[in-house]
Amino acid sequence: MLAVLEAERQAIAGLDLDAITMAARDKLGLCDRLESADLATFDEECRAMSRAARDANEVNRQMRNLVAANIAARIDMLSGSPRLYGARLYAKA
Repeated sequence: MLAVLEAERQAIAGLDLDAITMAARDKLGLCDRLESADLATFDEECRAMSRAARDANEVNRQMRNLVAANIAARIDMLSGSPRLYGARLYAKA
């Protein structure tokens, strides 16, 4: 899982959509396998690796959010109209 999360981090940093998609697929597969595991049987090293994976996943989530915000800001700048592609709110009469 840690290797998949590292690959995802590198893909996000490189804006490599194919690699991001592959990492997401691999991560989901590993999550499915871990979900069926008996966590009570994990030793301390496995628990520590699980915590490290959780932390790495949080860092990757924050990176994805920053990249998304940056791309949205660039679209706004290029279009000259903020929220051109955002959700539209309509006032009720």
